[in-house]
Amino acid sequence: MTQILLVEDDTKTAEFIKSGLSEEGFSVRHAADGKSGLDHALASRFDAAIVDIMLPGLDGLHLVERLRDSGSTMPILFLSGRKTVEDRLSGFKAGGDDYLVKPFSFAELVARLHALLRRSQPLSEQSLLTVADLELDLLSRKVFRGGQEIELQQREFSLLSYLLQHHGRVISKTMILKHVWEYNFDPQTNVVEACICRLREKIDAAHDKRLIHTVRGVGYVVDEHRK
Repeated sequence: MTQILLVEDDTKTAEFIKSGLSEEGFSVRHAADGKSGLDHALASRFDAAIVDIMLPGLDGLHLVERLRDSGSTMPILFLSGRKTVEDRLSGFKAGGDDYLVKPFSFAELVARLHALLRRSQPLSEQSLLTVADLELDLLSRKVFRGGQEIELQQREFSLLSYLLQHHGRVISKTMILKHVWEYNFDPQTNVVEACICRLREKIDAAHDKRLIHTVRGVGYVVDEHRK
């Protein structure tokens, strides 16, 4: 699971971000001040950090400068109420990789975070998703199970790639509609169920080991360990 460090002193903002990122499948550790944020960053490995600039004690700019001085290359997204060009340049000069002005759209925060994570990964890690003997290549848009290529429609491919990116985590129907269909459907619609059914026929039907599972009342998950 992708590990995110959140350094934010405003309790409501921190809870909002932490709750939303958890729903998106991230594991979030929160620090409420710059000193504890720096301590966490130096003591543990994180895939990315979200750092507010206005922090008590050690501010976000100095926190990131010290991280970069320590040799850390972790992707860092600054949050700030300051929105001038000079403020943004200060953030980049301190070592930040991106800068998001408050108030912000949560969807934009997630999109920027994903972009930072993609840029920090080797190309092979970005493009190839694997679970058991199932492989999906995001660049070639090809899918293989047990070495055999499987032809998928565009929506089936998008749904499978979304489930694989969150492999092992149960994803709700609402989240699938939001991220795969990219707009709001009536939650009573059966488009997700129909697409899952087609995927099962293509991915699981010819194999003893099922990978796509329904968790009743919760959602769907790709997991090689479930029965």
